[in-house]
Amino acid sequence: MGVSAEALIVDALQRAVTAPEGLPLFGSKTAPGLFAHHAAGKLAALACKDRGLLHVVRTAARGRATLEYCALTEQGWRHLLEQASPKPILSALLAALERHHAAFGAQQQILVAIRTAVERLQQHLERPAPPFPGSANGQPAPADAVREALTAWRATDTLGDCPLPELLRRMRQRLPKLTIGAFHDALRRLHEERALYLHPWTGALYEMPDPAAALLVGHEVAYYASLRET
Repeated sequence: MGVSAEALIVDALQRAVTAPEGLPLFGSKTAPGLFAHHAAGKLAALACKDRGLLHVVRTAARGRATLEYCALTEQGWRHLLEQASPKPILSALLAALERHHAAFGAQQQILVAIRTAVERLQQHLERPAPPFPGSANGQPAPADAVREALTAWRATDTLGDCPLPELLRRMRQRLPKLTIGAFHDALRRLHEERALYLHPWTGALYEMPDPAAALLVGHEVAYYASLRET
């Protein structure tokens, strides 16, 4: 049984996520592309462009033919997030980020674009749940739960800053329905209010445990948190 056109499209969009500078619409033996140069690939590529999921960012001559380099559009992003799980895409983005980091100089714009894509996927990993009912049922707001969890962490004999996955685990003991999006929103709010420090991950990105809990802050991937001294 052959692969459906929709499966070919989703596969192409997943590859396009990690190449914001554009990939060839059709691959060759020496240059991998978004679609294979066969009948099914050509039909899927045509459908992809007609639906506005990809757009041409540049062209290059290849013999007598013109090679189109394509990148994901906003519509393509929406379609991909509706059709595919964000987690493997996030893993691929983190691997791409690590590769480009090794050759940072000329790749700075690509790095920024990939970081933006990583943040977008992190926010999509869990769709927002209905708002918490607030203090009426005794539950704290997420920002207050962050303070409580970090205060408890600091009160123990544990040395060092609190890893964000551990902070999220502790908060979910109080707020079982807490999403990663709401967790990150609370961290950003407290960081902007200068109520806590966010510390970066300093190792290789592909070695990061539970990367979904990490948070992009500026050009750094924050992975630890600590309360500011008052």
